[in-house]
Amino acid sequence: MHPSTSGNAPENINTDNLPLICDRLAAGIKPFAEVLRLYGYPPLWQRPADLPTLIYIILEQQVSLSSARAACERLEQRLKPFRPEDFLELSDAELKTIGFSRQKTRYSRLLCQTVINREFNFETLPFLDDESVCRQLQTIPGIGPWTCSIFLLMSLGRPDIWPNGDIALRSAWQMLTETDQSPDHQAMQKAAENWRPYRSVAARLLWHYYLQKKGIRL
Repeated sequence: MHPSTSGNAPENINTDNLPLICDRLAAGIKPFAEVLRLYGYPPLWQRPADLPTLIYIILEQQVSLSSARAACERLEQRLKPFRPEDFLELSDAELKTIGFSRQKTRYSRLLCQTVINREFNFETLPFLDDESVCRQLQTIPGIGPWTCSIFLLMSLGRPDIWPNGDIALRSAWQMLTETDQSPDHQAMQKAAENWRPYRSVAARLLWHYYLQKKGIRL
């Protein structure tokens, strides 16, 4: 069942419209109503649309949220303020102690060099459509569809982004629907089609449920 909508989806998700859209989704989709009943509205989890955020998302790839956050905090302590030139001065050994794998070290160095060379400009991204943002981001090694989706959803506030392949979303939906097996990526993407044009808010509801059930604090 598609959530009822009136007019077009908002340009971005913010603290004012997030509760209203949650209510709209919950009115037509029982699992989302259960999330609100149990845990209330999810946080916005808004992040700046900048270089540190994109490196943070790279750190989050295929690791636990707590590990990524700890690495990010160590990096923030090491670089104040965060400048790409200073990041490049950190040795591979230093980045390893912070929490960077060899691959993530390479990806982050290439990203910083791209910014230094002015081959990539974060300031232009808010003015581009979703597809154009992803096309630009994915010219940088190590940045794929999931990373683009998280950046669009949390940094640019886009309303209809689905980060397909996100394990926490799959786990949350399995728990909410009380199914024996975790849905695969294709099944989740198909389910998410029913949540347009607010898939970004559906993702926030599922993450909220997952974190609360697991007792994870961010």
